[in-house]
Amino acid sequence: MFQDTNANPNLYVVSFRGTEPFNARDWATDVDLSWYKFKGIGQIHRGFMKALGLQNNGWPKEIIEPDDPDHLYAYYETRQMLRDILSRNEEAKFIVTGHSLGGALAILFVAVLTMHGEAELLERLEGVYTFRAAKVPRLPFDNKILFYKHFWECKYYTSWYKEKVLAEEPNKNYFSLLLAIPKFLNAVWELIRSFIIPCLKGPDYREGWLMTLMRMVGLVIPGLPAHCPQDYTNATRLGS
Repeated sequence: MFQDTNANPNLYVVSFRGTEPFNARDWATDVDLSWYKFKGIGQIHRGFMKALGLQNNGWPKEIIEPDDPDHLYAYYETRQMLRDILSRNEEAKFIVTGHSLGGALAILFVAVLTMHGEAELLERLEGVYTFRAAKVPRLPFDNKILFYKHFWECKYYTSWYKEKVLAEEPNKNYFSLLLAIPKFLNAVWELIRSFIIPCLKGPDYREGWLMTLMRMVGLVIPGLPAHCPQDYTNATRLGS
């Protein structure tokens, strides 16, 4: 959690972190594609629900006997912290955000608040902003086997950082062989772009060696470098 000023803040930010590269528990969460039936909404990715604090008996409004007494549950701990800090500042609002796994948790956090009828908190909610709320936006892709469906409109930025908003995400199947060549060509362009963008936009856009390494990995796994914060920063600053 963050606040915009040291004294009398107007805005608090609740940020859920994404998958840590060497955290086995995080990866197990991501690949658990089983469903949890969420009343009033539909069937939701169970791995994300468990990471947020799903109990064996579902989503009780208050935990009386937690499944694991030594474990803190993100939803319940975060909700209580919000209650405390907002009660001390009646004018402040909050936003919820997250990247990758954290983006999924941010969406579900607000969904569970709604299910629990947390009207006082929801009235103070300014918005929800997520960044890549999946490992790759097209995973798991919409198909008739897994029965997953991405919701809402698709907003994305091209390799020139031009914003597009579509009803459905383009090229839904990441593993499509038909789209392999365009994806690899785009990965080559993004590597080249990383060297020329500081010349066009200024030294602030110079990328470090780690990001360059990720761009090179992108030649093998297209789309992976775009999951890093660099392109989010560039899109925010350069996007239409």
